[in-house]
Amino acid sequence: MADKKVIRTIGVLTSGGDAPGMNAAIRAVVRKAIGNGVNVKGIRRGYQGLLDEEIIDMEKSSVSDIIQRGGTILGTARCVEMCTPEGQKKAADICRKHGIDGIVIIGGDGSYRGAEKLAQNGINTIGLPGTIDLDIACTDYTIGFDTAINTAMEAIDKIRDTSSSHERCSIVEVMGRNAGYIALYCGVANGAEDILLPEKYDYNEQALIDNIIASRKRGKTHHLIINAEGIGHSTSMAKRIEAATGIETRATILGYMQRGGAPTCKDRYYASMMGAYAADILCAGKSNRVVAHQHGEIVDFDIEEALAMQKGIDEYQYQVAKILSI
Repeated sequence: MADKKVIRTIGVLTSGGDAPGMNAAIRAVVRKAIGNGVNVKGIRRGYQGLLDEEIIDMEKSSVSDIIQRGGTILGTARCVEMCTPEGQKKAADICRKHGIDGIVIIGGDGSYRGAEKLAQNGINTIGLPGTIDLDIACTDYTIGFDTAINTAMEAIDKIRDTSSSHERCSIVEVMGRNAGYIALYCGVANGAEDILLPEKYDYNEQALIDNIIASRKRGKTHHLIINAEGIGHSTSMAKRIEAATGIETRATILGYMQRGGAPTCKDRYYASMMGAYAADILCAGKSNRVVAHQHGEIVDFDIEEALAMQKGIDEYQYQVAKILSI
């Protein structure tokens, strides 16, 4: 059976969108695996790099001076071919060609699906949650989320300063794909008057307009709306709000700046601990598992089980956010 296979060489790759802290995870995987007496190979540009055989030997020194850097030293890319049975078999065959017995895959749900297919083709795989979106249901923490919300929070503080000076309404769109966690956290931390989450928003724009007018009547000189990427259309929303209220309204889309920058202490620490854990269980012969952080502990789940889990916005936190915005 695959989970009894002797592991002599492992690979590590980053897949999908990059996230601050990925380098800390790579560093931990490499150094912990070598400490366990296992060889490590780095795979550049995710699954695409694996299919193109962009594979390099890694030593402890290969990951020196990277823990403080944003992005990923291995690079990342989307890979359509890995979604096909032919691509999955080819990837497994390339692993065997290079003597790779197992791979730690750092990424999100899409990366986990690729890991599951590799495991089915005989290559041991362990997934690490690397995404700023916090949208992986099996874990309370994902690598990069803490840095992303701090980056967004600092930017929104600056926007709020100028919005107050000009007595404007500001819509700030944050990332998160179809998940509203970045929007919720920043909405509370930045004191937003309205927080629009894909999981909760009913697209009743008139209620939003009424709230802006009511806030102005109460003496508020500005109005901050945090809009999640999953809702989007911030620019056209701003135009409609300005037309309806007569209040100058501006939209700012923070975009990819949320993925960049030096990772926070929390992202460096948790990525390091989870990366080491991933290396340990892979070296021990485990396969088709996902590392997660739940209730203060590092645990692991079967990939299929993890992908089947559901996650939503905590109702109490959402209600508190609404009350605090008044």
